[in-house]
Amino acid sequence: MITLLIAGGFSLFFTLFMTPLFIRLFRRIGWGQFIRDDGPQTHHTKRGTPTMGGIVFLLGALLGYLFAHWVTGEPWTMVGVLVFGMAGGLGLVGFIDDFTKTRKQRSLGIGGWTKIAGQVLVGTVFAVLAITETFRDDNKLTPASTFISGVRDIPWLNLAAFGAVIGFVLFVLWVNVITTSTSNAVNVTDGLDGLATGAAIFSIGAYILIGFWQANQSCFNPLLDEEVRAACYNVRDPLDLAVAAAALTGALIGFLWWNTTPAKIFMGDTGSMGLGGALAALAILSRTELLLIPIAGLFIITTGSVIIQRVWFKVTKRLYGEGRRVFLMSPLHHHFELKGWEEITVVVRFWLISGLLVAVGVGLFYLEWQTVQ
Repeated sequence: MITLLIAGGFSLFFTLFMTPLFIRLFRRIGWGQFIRDDGPQTHHTKRGTPTMGGIVFLLGALLGYLFAHWVTGEPWTMVGVLVFGMAGGLGLVGFIDDFTKTRKQRSLGIGGWTKIAGQVLVGTVFAVLAITETFRDDNKLTPASTFISGVRDIPWLNLAAFGAVIGFVLFVLWVNVITTSTSNAVNVTDGLDGLATGAAIFSIGAYILIGFWQANQSCFNPLLDEEVRAACYNVRDPLDLAVAAAALTGALIGFLWWNTTPAKIFMGDTGSMGLGGALAALAILSRTELLLIPIAGLFIITTGSVIIQRVWFKVTKRLYGEGRRVFLMSPLHHHFELKGWEEITVVVRFWLISGLLVAVGVGLFYLEWQTVQ
């Protein structure tokens, strides 16, 4: 618990007090946001606002995580490396995209397929490491991944049942589906000041509770009978997952001070893709992948609005010769802007929706855990 509090506190203070220095630095080197001409007209005043703020909170979270372990003497674990490795890897893909935008002064950075290729590369490396890394538990080596362990809370997610080779391939595909979906969903949602940051605080913060709960339940008590423990699905170092989530959440809270309306800095694709990667890693390593549906619910709804808009436009264009739209503009938050809602109103109401969905996700986790027990 002390490690968790230190990680969250250090990360919060780092981003709260260091972000102004990064803002000045990014202005000096010309890392300003480029605004699309076809977006809401009110957004053109944001042109030139420093971007790539994901560097600030990803760095702050990593330093908070390491500092907490250094102070308490608790060793950092492989799950922490995997969470920050996934966040950093996808953050790097986003950084390349952001840097291309600022250098060429255009709304499009690297191509869409190039971005997906980078996401798949990072996701594949993560999947392989999650499978091959093991840890010692009660003088036994226990697999670290969802794939190798034979016990699963949801039977059809027990990919080991398909055999070593097929199961390995399925696991890598499963991880990449989650990784690309989550990182792109957070990226799409990052369209208003503080919107993605606030929603990510709720979503990633949920894994503080989930990790802390998993670490304190009987399933992980080495004093219990082995048959009782075998009936539970195992999670590698859940408390350290909670520490990593606390560091990320604290960093985001400090960053939100500067990212909320009117934003002094944007997270950019560096931040949104990095956050999506961290969220995916936390879900996979805590073995709560399906709970991403409610926990990342706002990101899914926002991305769904884009898919609906594009599909309906193409279908109606083929049927009637002219494309029609479901929303005034997608993603969904821009629809409400064009309906006359103030930006801050859209953001706060979407935060409320995100918080409610996360509460549902945590509640479902508790009920599912009780069922497994």
